[in-house]
Amino acid sequence: MQKAYLMALYDLAARDKRVLSLLADSGTGYDELFMREFPDQMIDFGIAEEHMVGAAAGMACCGKIPFVYTAGAFLAYRSYEFVRNDICLQNLNVKITGMGSGLAWSTLGPTHHTTEDISVLRALPNLTVFSPACPREVEKAVKAAYETEGPVYIRIGMNAEPDIYGEDYDFAAGRNVQLRRGEKLALFSTGSITSEALKAVELLREQGIQASLYHVHTIKPFDEESVVEAAKTHNLLVTVEEHNIYGGLGSIVSEVVAEKELGVRVKRIGLPDRFAKGYGTIAEVRRQNGLDAESIRQNASDFYTSINNG
Repeated sequence: MQKAYLMALYDLAARDKRVLSLLADSGTGYDELFMREFPDQMIDFGIAEEHMVGAAAGMACCGKIPFVYTAGAFLAYRSYEFVRNDICLQNLNVKITGMGSGLAWSTLGPTHHTTEDISVLRALPNLTVFSPACPREVEKAVKAAYETEGPVYIRIGMNAEPDIYGEDYDFAAGRNVQLRRGEKLALFSTGSITSEALKAVELLREQGIQASLYHVHTIKPFDEESVVEAAKTHNLLVTVEEHNIYGGLGSIVSEVVAEKELGVRVKRIGLPDRFAKGYGTIAEVRRQNGLDAESIRQNASDFYTSINNG
């Protein structure tokens, strides 16, 4: 996903000199390419995330389109006041990209996990929030952010996520994507964990449960209508997120169900109000926290069975 982000930004910078790449000690080989081609459109602030965000606000006031990029945990939490007061309160045209969404920094533990960013950032007025599932969707999200006037936050993974779409994929901001069609049980997932949710749906089908799957690439503005439509043909909804279940996707779907009086049951799969445990590869840490495909399948299956046999 990092390569997809940087190459999409490269294309934008080549077409529009207002586009700037701002880093905080997060450089890669692709950044070196960007610096060679566009030396006047890139600034590395070092380990100074708050200053980078504040500077981005000033640049936006001067007509630039800064893309701020570093570890998601440091943007969402360490820089929160600057994102709130300098960017969102002023409704400035700054694009913020947090790399390493969810448990992506699996070897470094909870200090580097980004498992509460949806909760804290979706509460900020004026902020659009994208949560793409794969590299191709990251490219589309970056271009959509460029075309969106105002603050945008993009949360991306960093573990060679597989593409789940073909080359003809059309990214429509604010519209969830139905990846699988089923009945009675519908799953909603967001971010790179969607690849695990896809595997889980296939495992459910092997045991006779024909589940639907919706991918939520836009957290805000949220596509409420997709939940309303799912509730018409399914009586059980399951949310899957590499995030605390409080304030994240599960909370969003539950809010829609309650406010629209949809009368369906909701099960939230994610971190149950705790920090993630364990260290290792992303696959290992997901498994330790019940967020691998088999664990998702088991959790959704138990929910389905308990309701339909109750």
